[in-house]
Amino acid sequence: MINFVKVKLEDAEALWHMMNNLDCETKYMLFEAGERKKDFSIIKSRIENVLKYNDFLCLAKDGDKIAGYISAEKGKLKRIEHTAYIVVGVLKEYTDKKIGSKFFKRLDLWAKENHIKRLELTVVCENDIAKHLYEKNGFEIEGIKKKSMYIDKKYVDEYYMAKIFE
Repeated sequence: MINFVKVKLEDAEALWHMMNNLDCETKYMLFEAGERKKDFSIIKSRIENVLKYNDFLCLAKDGDKIAGYISAEKGKLKRIEHTAYIVVGVLKEYTDKKIGSKFFKRLDLWAKENHIKRLELTVVCENDIAKHLYEKNGFEIEGIKKKSMYIDKKYVDEYYMAKIFE
């Protein structure tokens, strides 16, 4: 049974391990396998900022194991405080359990409660599974970020995607 919970400071080490595993499982996250520094203070600092600024960081837990996460960081400056940048990741063994869609339902509630008008993210153009998830949850492609990442010895493009709340 998957439970969805707000992140707590004591989740830092388990979250780091989950993210590190995700880096090894997929080529579509920012970090390459082995690139993430084993420094729990970085994750703790991020969690403290989430709590301080009322950002969003939700975990999908299978018992004590973190199966995935979604984060949204609000714009901190006045002109962009109505926006939030999204990052989401789910371990392979949990990909067919509707975790992504459940994450986005919780994200939408948080966005409305926090007067967010724009959710935004980027996704590697060839990552059809993620692109489909985002589109299914109301995100639209706004443009292409050319040669934004270097994966498998080639430059790849990313889509800029956003969801606008009226």
